[in-house]
Amino acid sequence: MRRTLPLLIGLLAASSCLSSVCLSFAARADDTLSFPVLVPLTGFLSLEGTSQRNGAVLALKQTPAGVAIASEVVDTGTSPEAAVTALERAAGRGTVGAVAASMLGTQMLAMLPLAGELKLPLVTVSGTASITEQGNPWVFRFFPGDAVTKAAHARYVVEELGKRQPAVIYQTTAYGQSGKAHLDAAFKALGVTPVFEEGVDPAAKDLLPVLTKALAAKPDVLVLHLHSGPTALLLRQAASSGVTLPIVAGSAMHQPSTAALLEPAELKGVCAETAASPISGGTPEVKAFTDAYRAAFGKEPDAFALGQYDGMTMVLEAVKAGARSPDAIRKALSAETFQGLAMTYKSDGKGNMAHSAVIVCYDGASRVPVLVKRYDDPTLAAK
Repeated sequence: MRRTLPLLIGLLAASSCLSSVCLSFAARADDTLSFPVLVPLTGFLSLEGTSQRNGAVLALKQTPAGVAIASEVVDTGTSPEAAVTALERAAGRGTVGAVAASMLGTQMLAMLPLAGELKLPLVTVSGTASITEQGNPWVFRFFPGDAVTKAAHARYVVEELGKRQPAVIYQTTAYGQSGKAHLDAAFKALGVTPVFEEGVDPAAKDLLPVLTKALAAKPDVLVLHLHSGPTALLLRQAASSGVTLPIVAGSAMHQPSTAALLEPAELKGVCAETAASPISGGTPEVKAFTDAYRAAFGKEPDAFALGQYDGMTMVLEAVKAGARSPDAIRKALSAETFQGLAMTYKSDGKGNMAHSAVIVCYDGASRVPVLVKRYDDPTLAAK
């Protein structure tokens, strides 16, 4: 399945409904296919969830000819129960083709059983590894899972930076626990044992205590696996404390919305793993996507937006090819290879569609990172 880039910029710049709660791209009819966007727009994952929403909305403007499409955006907050309720309600509103589903791991795990009962494809950019380990054929992840990103994360620390005494600070959420487990495995495979590991609550307002404890362990690098807000908080406190150690963070750091919370000088020596960095440049197609995103939302896109965009675009390509039911869309996602903007997507049989990761770094003079390394699964051989 090959994609072609639509001429989106003028269309999207002129659209006035992109950020509204309810989106309708054709008159509602009995045969209208609905693609609900159920993502966290409030709470500790609001920055990431907003990017996910924007990517889905941008993709869903590409209405295939002759098909009536509607979509509703629902804020799932951070509660698993809210996500399940949103999915149940969305399923009762017409024929749902697929769902742009929350990137929050606990919400995805809660929604999976219901999605199996309802037989609805969930298209997500959640990195929590376990969501594709439940034997559920209705989940499709368009962001590299922790098995890929954390291997790249650890390899960059050890092989490129030459560091062997990492201090790992991670989130106590399902996302954080998943990343920590995969970091442990990746470091072990490289013959490295962290000198410090500690989890922090996403609601913590002061991370100086954990930073102080980490530094007392005499690390040669700080390795972070935190959500956006906590990432920015720790980096700000590290900079104000005069920390000069290299810092390699998780994917939340690559987000322009995270970098915007910091001064460029506070980013000096900071790197991050992610799936892609559209603002760092790339193909003409990626540039066109970036321009369209800026025109539509007045902000910079990130890998979460691009991954969700690619995922929903693959869904619409299946619809364009004749898929008119959730099961037909599921079969297309399961079987087809799709050339997206971030990478080539292909299911591994479990719903893991994305198999590449990159490392980006900040020079201290700009909030735009430079792509410094690419890794590809399964061997994660560097390009």
